[in-house]
This record gives sequence, C-alpha cells and structure tokens, in this order.
Amino acid sequence: MNNKTNSKNKQVTPTSETVRDALRTVMDPELEMNVVELGLIREVVLENDKLLITMILTTPFCPYGPALIESVRETASTHSNMTASVEMGTEMWTPEMMEEGAGGDWGLF
Repeated sequence: MNNKTNSKNKQVTPTSETVRDALRTVMDPELEMNVVELGLIREVVLENDKLLITMILTTPFCPYGPALIESVRETASTHSNMTASVEMGTEMWTPEMMEEGAGGDWGLF
C-alpha cells in the first residue's frame, strides 16, 4: 500500500490512493457498481487533518444521491481518521468517465 507511517506515533497516514481504494466499497444501489469505477469520485485532496472529496452523480436527479454522498463522506472519514467533506463537482457524468471495462457488463456501451 501507499500509506505513509508517522514515526512519532506509528499511525498510518492515508493517501489519496488509499482513500480511493476504501471508496470502492461504496456501491451505487441501482447500477451495482462502486463510485470509483463509475468515475463519480473526481478528486481526493488531503490537507493537514482534513480530507476533501469532489464527487458527481450519474444524474442530478439521482434518488440515491444524498445517501451516496453521505456514504462516501462516512467511509472516507472512517478510513482516514480525518474530518472528511464531500463537495459536488460541476461536471456532467458521461459513461466515458468510468474506469476502462467497467460498463462492458451492461451491454450498453
């Protein structure tokens, strides 16, 4: 893993990559894919003791949007032991944002 160890207190400091890996456990209940492979997590920034995640939804009217956002915030906070906040990005989601091969199972793309 890409974790960094703080020699003073032997705690593991998370990286944006390890936070993204943790967010792979957050699933979109309709699409049955995780938020990372869907391309919904646009940015993960760690500064001092805070974590800021920029995220988008597949549609602005996603009925699961509030629950997904809270699940992302909670998962990131728990994994990192940092105060996490989620900011909504302004990009419109497109299937091209998904990780390579992620949409192949749908038979749609």
